Amino acid sequence: MAIDFTLTGAQKKLQRNARDFACEILQPIVQAADEEPDTQKAFQMMRGAYIECYKLGFATGFLPREYGGGGISNLDLQIVSEEIAAIDPGFATILLVNGLALMPLAWFGSGEQKQQWLTQATSDPRGEYLAGWTVSEAVGASSGGTANFDHPDAAPAGIGLVARHDKGRGEYVLNGTKYWPCNSGGWDLQGANVNVCIVRTAEDKGGTEGLSAMLVPRGTAGVRYEQPISKIGHRLCQNNSIVFEDCRVPEENLFAAGDGDLVISKAFTWSGPVAAIAAVGVARSAYEYVLHWAKTRTAGGRTPIIHQQAVGYLLADIAMKIEACRAFSWKAAHYLDQHASEGHVAGAMAKVFCGETLFPVVFRAMQVMGVNALDRRNPMEKFLREAAVFPLYDAGNVGMQMRKIWGAMSDPAFDPRAIAQSRAMPFSKSMEAAGLRTP
Repeated sequence: MAIDFTLTGAQKKLQRNARDFACEILQPIVQAADEEPDTQKAFQMMRGAYIECYKLGFATGFLPREYGGGGISNLDLQIVSEEIAAIDPGFATILLVNGLALMPLAWFGSGEQKQQWLTQATSDPRGEYLAGWTVSEAVGASSGGTANFDHPDAAPAGIGLVARHDKGRGEYVLNGTKYWPCNSGGWDLQGANVNVCIVRTAEDKGGTEGLSAMLVPRGTAGVRYEQPISKIGHRLCQNNSIVFEDCRVPEENLFAAGDGDLVISKAFTWSGPVAAIAAVGVARSAYEYVLHWAKTRTAGGRTPIIHQQAVGYLLADIAMKIEACRAFSWKAAHYLDQHASEGHVAGAMAKVFCGETLFPVVFRAMQVMGVNALDRRNPMEKFLREAAVFPLYDAGNVGMQMRKIWGAMSDPAFDPRAIAQSRAMPFSKSMEAAGLRTP
């Protein structure tokens, strides 16, 4: 049978391992960490759980086997991500961001760079290795944000972290700020093991020509990591404010020269189905909690409220949307597996659709409980806070993901049946800068 949603024996084992970790190791520490007002301390409270994840292969399992990774498929990653996100999507994001940072190196890096940096990531004897994905910028910076990274104008439009080449010393000198990057500060705010930074290497060129990727290792002088941002949701992952002041990096740490835009687009394509299935995990937990509530609470009546038609219809609608979103997440991940993660439209569609669908699903679950959902002794408030993040983070739906879909659809080479028929649909620079270029 060509289409089959049945998990293999190996996938069932993977799911069981992820579920056991999530329930036995992660869940007991989540509430205290989520309620911790010190954002860096909350992140540090996850260190032990992260080490266990590293030992299980969840922190680097997506990297190629030849460099020590697990070489797992995007579809297998879905299985792990749903189980962990069902307990806490902020912690799941720590793992996801390792991929956002390191997968671009696997796609665009040289053989020497991959051997050095990917092998280092998969062979940490302490199991604490973190990679930072350092793209987003401060709104108050000369440019700001990430949404217009592919702006066709030269600086100051688009990315503002400038890397000037000092050829005499064989280095790049970085100046600028970043805001929102995840994992970048590391466990001690002295830096992740490596930060993969998107930098402007040609100030006179637009975002489709002037951007590159740069590896900034821990301990590099001229980088300051500030106190992590305090967020309403995904509180257990670290999002930093970072200042680069005459930060010198060896020129051999540069990769994807002039193609930093493609690095951004492909990285957020890879993460799209993962963010989508994480939304499924949160909605699943909200649904299962409320389903149990409806079967055991009478609300002053004679029978549990599950027997009320309004409640039954609400729960049926919730369950249908969760199943639909899981299927879409798996489909997108499968498409990426078929085409070496060149699934920019499929990945973006899954991320947008699932995030936008499942936020109101969590609120519907709260309506089943009524005012009791507002009581923080129940977990519904946290589910809602977490669900609110999905449309906004990981290349926000409005700012970047929808524009990526639009740009691809606008291109003469766009094939509207490619996803349905699993045909390759390469992404090119001509599909970027939608709405920013003069037609």
